[in-house]
Amino acid sequence: MSQKLFGTDGVRGLANSEPVTVESALKLAQAAVRVLAKEENYPTAVVARDTRASGEMLESAIAAGLASNGVQVLLAGIIPTPAVAYLTTRYCASFGIMISASHNPFQDNGIKFFGPNGYKLSDESERAIEAEYYYPGNHQLPTGKSIGRIRTIQEATEDYVTFAASTVAKDFSLSGVKIAVDLANGAAYQTTPMVLTMLGAEVDMHSSAPDGININVDCGSTHPTTLSRIVRASGAAFGIAHDGDADRLLLCDELGFALDGDDLLAIAAADLVLRDQLNKNTVVATIMSNFGLDEVMHRHGGKVFRTEVGDRFIVDALVQQQLNLGGEQSGHMIFRDFTTTGDGLVAALQIIAIMLRTGKTLSELRQILKKFPQVLCNVAVKEKTPFEQFHLLTVRLREAESRLNGKGRVLLRYSGTESKARLLLEGLDTDELHKLAEPIVAELVKNLGA
Repeated sequence: MSQKLFGTDGVRGLANSEPVTVESALKLAQAAVRVLAKEENYPTAVVARDTRASGEMLESAIAAGLASNGVQVLLAGIIPTPAVAYLTTRYCASFGIMISASHNPFQDNGIKFFGPNGYKLSDESERAIEAEYYYPGNHQLPTGKSIGRIRTIQEATEDYVTFAASTVAKDFSLSGVKIAVDLANGAAYQTTPMVLTMLGAEVDMHSSAPDGININVDCGSTHPTTLSRIVRASGAAFGIAHDGDADRLLLCDELGFALDGDDLLAIAAADLVLRDQLNKNTVVATIMSNFGLDEVMHRHGGKVFRTEVGDRFIVDALVQQQLNLGGEQSGHMIFRDFTTTGDGLVAALQIIAIMLRTGKTLSELRQILKKFPQVLCNVAVKEKTPFEQFHLLTVRLREAESRLNGKGRVLLRYSGTESKARLLLEGLDTDELHKLAEPIVAELVKNLGA
């Protein structure tokens, strides 16, 4: 099979354009049933979406595809991606489906799957679904009483909210604490405020009125300056921001300083080490994470296990290595003692719990990580051609590595979710990193630029 349907995080693209069309969504749902529920007599599936306008259309197509193959469909409505992972296990479903393009702009959408254990599908399962999807033959569909039914889970939001609140101690209280929350006009526009209010916080909500097209627009975890401005203007104790499907977390301290995933990993890992609760004294991060994280772990007698970029690689490593904390610089945080995937709300609660236990503000806690200077450049590309095919680009990369002379690194990769090349340089001097980046970016634009 030469065609590839799945990327690093499910199927994703421009909504109403291949492969994210009504026809393809229906066909994908049917293929998924034949792989994920082929030995079940009465399979069930949880289906949810974020706030994109195209989500309604795709939800209908996916539900129809599932029901036409004999699946009992449980529609959970608009909820975060991690809520689908949780509800799939809670309702003992055969699998779960989330319709979302995460941090992408509203015109994009995507489809991602969770297995019955709440974890994202393995590469093997995705390849099997692709094979079924592209299979040229016909499949006999059930008839009569064997056709699936579609119903709504009225209590889906309440179930997830109750679960998220249960991940902190019963005496956990945010009474008197003002929190600024940027909800990205996305899937957490109800759930995160509900949990924080339940725990006693005064919640100052922003970007909490989704209209189908304003998701991620100048808001959410991919726009830290927005959250910083909100916190400073509101006088909040700190700020929380999610992306469109709320599997990411961005925090902002009381001074308006944004903390990314590396900051949060350092804070959480050090806390777990001190309480002897970090499995094997090891935290999982990606190759993009700042090497300052390694220094933090070294000081605390621990280490960093690195993976390729993508939260699924983080989770795979956590499972295989039997570890309990991992995350990405982008804000995917997996506290595996509670969740099977990145969960922006649960992660926020765990960091807040550290604040309450230690009596420290976020501005004090973030001092634990001294970051090496980094320069990150994103270049829109028309196609993802192997970089090795461009001789001068390869030369520029080698020149940069030689100049850093072992006191830094150069990483160039394609995004798994967008048509972009991502260049990361890390070293001791920011000005030098910018100078080294310029000729590399120029080559990328010349050869691949969209």
